[in-house]
Amino acid sequence: MEKINLENKLSLFSDHWNPRIVGELNGQHVKLAKFQGEFIWHKHDREDELFLVLKGSFDMHFRDKIITLNEHEFLIVPKGVEHKPVAENEVSIMLFEPAGTINTGNIIDDRTKKNLESI
Repeated sequence: MEKINLENKLSLFSDHWNPRIVGELNGQHVKLAKFQGEFIWHKHDREDELFLVLKGSFDMHFRDKIITLNEHEFLIVPKGVEHKPVAENEVSIMLFEPAGTINTGNIIDDRTKKNLESI
């Protein structure tokens, strides 16, 4: 049992769209990531995802609307819902997802990260 300093953990990486695991509880991974630019349209058939903005802002695109998330706001994307994060500027995110959740969901491409680093 030890405390985690999010700012320190975020300083350990600078790449985008590559989540790192910083904790685990009840079968859930707590992840940190940095976003910039557009991700891909995807969905998770079995997992809900929670996106908490730590620094910056980004738009979560859905097929029927766009939701803007600012610092200290979070959004839960229900399983099965197609979504695409878009960040004009760099944003730092905390994610809560079931362990084993693949970042690109139902799409496998060059952005897919199957073996995440723990920091």
